Amino acid sequence: MIDELVKQITEKNAPVVVGLDPMLSYVPEQVKAAAFEEKGETLEGAAEAIWQFNKAIVDATYDLIPAVKPQIAMYEQFGVPGVLAFAKTVEYCKSKGLVVIGDIKRGDIGSTSTAYAVGHIGQVAVGSKTYRGFEEDFVTVNPYLGTDGVKPFVDVCKEENKGIFVLVKTSNPSSGEFQDRLIDGKPLYELVGEKVNEWGAECIGSCGYSAVGAVVGATYPEMGKVLRKLMPKTYILVPGYGAQGGKAADLVHYFNPDGLGAIVNSSRGIIAAYKQEKYASFGAANYADASRQAVIDMIEDINSAR
Repeated sequence: MIDELVKQITEKNAPVVVGLDPMLSYVPEQVKAAAFEEKGETLEGAAEAIWQFNKAIVDATYDLIPAVKPQIAMYEQFGVPGVLAFAKTVEYCKSKGLVVIGDIKRGDIGSTSTAYAVGHIGQVAVGSKTYRGFEEDFVTVNPYLGTDGVKPFVDVCKEENKGIFVLVKTSNPSSGEFQDRLIDGKPLYELVGEKVNEWGAECIGSCGYSAVGAVVGATYPEMGKVLRKLMPKTYILVPGYGAQGGKAADLVHYFNPDGLGAIVNSSRGIIAAYKQEKYASFGAANYADASRQAVIDMIEDINSAR
C-alpha cells in the first residue's frame, strides 16, 4: 500500500492528506437541520450529519488529493452510530480511489494489538470465513509498549499489503514531557525513530519506502530534520500544519531529495475552511467548495516549499 500512496502523491503532485475530523460544531446548520429532521437530535442524527458533511467534502476534493485521514475519536464520541459513520466514510473514500489512513493511535500488549490490527487493516476469522471489520489502508500506532505492541501491526501489514504510521514526535505542546527526555544521551523520540527504521526494514516497497511510516509534527521542524536523516526510507505523516502553527517553509527537511518521503495533514484548516476569513465568501451553503479551494491553496503552499 505504500507503493499506492506514493503513486497517488506523484500522479496528483499533492503530498497532502485531508483529516476528516468532524466536530459537530464544524457542520453547517443546514446539514445538521436536515439530519436532525430525519433522525432527531440523537446520536443517530449527529452521525448522519457528520456523514453527510464528510461526503460533500470528499466529493469536492477527491480528485485533488491522494489520501484522507479520519480520526476515529471524532466518530466514537457519538457511540455506535458514530462508528457506523466512520465505517461508511472509510468505505466511501475507498470507492473514490483514495488511500485511507485510519487515525486510531492504537498500541497495547501483543494479543490486543493483534486484535486492533486485524480489526482495522486485516481480516478476522468467523468460523470457516474471514471478514474485514474496516477498510483502512494505513493506521496510526502508539509505540509506548515497544516491539510487543508494534510487531502485530507490522505482521498484518506484510500479510495484507497495508501500512502503519508510528507516533515518533507529535505536534502537541506537551509532547516533550516524555518524547524529549534524554535516554543515554539521546532524546526518546530519536530512539523511537531508530526503532521505526528497524521495524520497517523488512517492509520496503518497490517505491523504495517502507510500509512502516512515522508521525512527526510540523511544529518541531528541527527535530523533523534530525528524524528525516535517521529514517531515510520512512514515509513521514506530518500533522500540525496550518491551524496548529506549522508552516510550509518549516517542512522542507521532512522531504527527501527525491521530493518524496512526507505527506502533510490538514484537518480543520480544510474541512472547516468556510469558517475562516479567507474563505468566508463561500458561505456555509458552499462549505465543500471552500474546502476544495483550501486544498488547492495548501498543495500550492507545500509544493512551493518542496
